[in-house]
Amino acid sequence: MHIKIDDTVEVMAGDDRSVRGKVLRVDHSLRKVVVEGINRIYKHVRRSQKNPQGGRLSKEMPIAIANVRLVCESCGQVTRTGARYLENGSKERFCKKCGTGIGQLAPARGAYAKK
Repeated sequence: MHIKIDDTVEVMAGDDRSVRGKVLRVDHSLRKVVVEGINRIYKHVRRSQKNPQGGRLSKEMPIAIANVRLVCESCGQVTRTGARYLENGSKERFCKKCGTGIGQLAPARGAYAKK
């Protein structure tokens, strides 16, 4: 999975289609992400000391990672990502449309450094 926390993504399917938001959480085992302002539900809460008013709380629920696409910061388009090694041996994500680096995936390793 090449989607990380604080990435901007666009929803490709569902009720919130074509809406962009920031990733809050990523669950790798379930392959789901929680996006800010997307897939909101109402949870009805009883009055208590913690919540004296009671009523309805609105919260985001996870959506499948297959239903979101990463938005490139430099070109602003919805894109796929790839991984490549740099000259110093570190691994980075890059935009498949414009080719710019998005962020580092792994630290530098001598075996992958170009000589």
